[in-house]
Amino acid sequence: MACMKLGSKTDAFQRRGQAWFCTTGLPSDIVVEVGEMTFHLHKFPLLSRSGVMEKRIAEASEGEDGCVIELTDIPGGAKTFELVAKFCYGVKLELTAANVVYLRCAAEHLDMTEEYGEGNLVSQTEVFLNQVVLRSWKDSLKALQTCDDVLPYAEELKITKRCIDSLAVKACTDPNLFGWPVMEHIGPLQSPGGSILWNGISTGARPKHSSSDWWYEDASTLSLPLYKRLISAMGSQGVKQEIVAGSLTYYAKKYLPGLNRRQTSSESSNLRIVPVSSLSEEDQKLLLEEIDHLLPIQKGLVPTKFLFGLLKTALILRASPSCISNLEKRIGMQFDQATLEDLLMPNFSYSMETLYNVECVQRILEHFLAMDQGTGGESPCSIDDDEQMMGLTPITMVAKLIDGYLAEVAPDVNLKLLKFQTLAASVPEYARPLDDGLYRAIDIYLKSHPWLGESDREQLCRLMDCQKLSLEACTHAAQNERLPLRIIVQVLFFEQLQLRTSIAGCFLVSENLDGGSRQLRSGPPNEGGGWTTAVKENQVLKVGMDSMRVRVSELEKECSNMRQEIQKLGGRSKVSTTWGNVSKKFGFKLKSQMCSAQEGSVSKINGKAIKEDKAKVKYGRKHEKNLSIDE
Repeated sequence: MACMKLGSKTDAFQRRGQAWFCTTGLPSDIVVEVGEMTFHLHKFPLLSRSGVMEKRIAEASEGEDGCVIELTDIPGGAKTFELVAKFCYGVKLELTAANVVYLRCAAEHLDMTEEYGEGNLVSQTEVFLNQVVLRSWKDSLKALQTCDDVLPYAEELKITKRCIDSLAVKACTDPNLFGWPVMEHIGPLQSPGGSILWNGISTGARPKHSSSDWWYEDASTLSLPLYKRLISAMGSQGVKQEIVAGSLTYYAKKYLPGLNRRQTSSESSNLRIVPVSSLSEEDQKLLLEEIDHLLPIQKGLVPTKFLFGLLKTALILRASPSCISNLEKRIGMQFDQATLEDLLMPNFSYSMETLYNVECVQRILEHFLAMDQGTGGESPCSIDDDEQMMGLTPITMVAKLIDGYLAEVAPDVNLKLLKFQTLAASVPEYARPLDDGLYRAIDIYLKSHPWLGESDREQLCRLMDCQKLSLEACTHAAQNERLPLRIIVQVLFFEQLQLRTSIAGCFLVSENLDGGSRQLRSGPPNEGGGWTTAVKENQVLKVGMDSMRVRVSELEKECSNMRQEIQKLGGRSKVSTTWGNVSKKFGFKLKSQMCSAQEGSVSKINGKAIKEDKAKVKYGRKHEKNLSIDE
């Protein structure tokens, strides 16, 4: 820390308890009381340097103990007046960044200008402040920290503003270009030109590049009012928003203990944060609301995990509704970057209806959907099949996240059916390529709420689309006793449709391969490799078709058993009518599609191949009749 030496005389001040005495050989003729401390001094050194002391001495009346003056409002208190008295006596003292603000304010308060002596305290402190302190990052920071104790005087003299502007300029300057004043606290000693010094000799080597977060720790030592002003000044100086956001994140993690519990090992390795837990809950709430106000609004500048940490802390501290709403909107802007762990926020309300705060997640999802639609989000037509399967679109990622969240909160017995349905239905249908995740959540909810009636179960299961279930999910649903009977029938029906479509496709591929194999047979002998490949592919397809036939027979048995149960429950006439309608609605249409597809492929083959393909078409139709649902 830089310093400036004043005075030349030896120290003649001695302290005895709560009193200071000047041992110059002359008896004291004035007593100055500053707080609980008394100073036994002489009139002439004081009135020759201070206009205020000259006036007070002239007005003071002589008492038994001589002239007594009480100074109750001097900036810096007794410790600062001790330095002022030493300056008046010409005793050696040092001006540093830690005391220059106090002395500058006290000199102004006591009117220690050039009118009362050349090189008075006002001019000396101003020179040191402007030419030494404000040119150094460390000294400017230290001087700004001391402004808190004498803030009204420092504001009047614009010391606070000058320190903040100095720090803001240095923070937005590249440390490698700025050189010594900025790098002095994080690297080796450097010359004013920026080269590294070794034993006072310039080596010509440039300092290594430092990251943009080099000033985070220093700035976090400031009080909240001064830190706010520093951040605002940095914004006006052109500091990048992501750097400002990083500093705010660091400051919040240091003074809000709840945020450090969510800090991962990768985050803590970059910049070590030593938390300070001395703030009360009210101060923490005020700090959190100010951090929310200062954070940049742009998407992606603040980590989503940190925003969720702020939101959880805000809920615990009972922050203002506007603060909580702003945090929810910020999270909604980048909801696709969240994880399932982030969403599991405990419910801190007095009612404690549910274990997790489902309403908060619902609001965040609504903000995300509103932003997605407002910015021309992905529609069903604009999402490619490849993107849907890979889950690359934000809306698809959010849908998967919500399905996972529903599965986590479903075991809560206090979770109402309406809340579960509302959250699940908020996700657009096109956002889910498959409904397997939603089916899993519904199944867990039904398992944890066995008292639900049949109508409630059917209403809940209508949230999922049976046609968007994978084959594994269909197999599980067909054997799930918790699902309503109507839903199981739909699952079996659509599973048969999938199998029929697959079998029809296999028939068409097999016919094409047979036609190709005949062409290979009629080709030159040296092209036998193609024939061997076709035979192998045919064998693989036949094995697949055999397994499908086995599965179809199993499904037919299940349908037959279910039909018998339905007949027992509702009567034969009503059931037969229902199954007839189903066959008319789905079965006939599928038959016509399969027949037309196969007949189209047959018409392309000539000669002997036509007879063989017609026989296969008849064979396929025969199996279609066995597979139809209405039989």
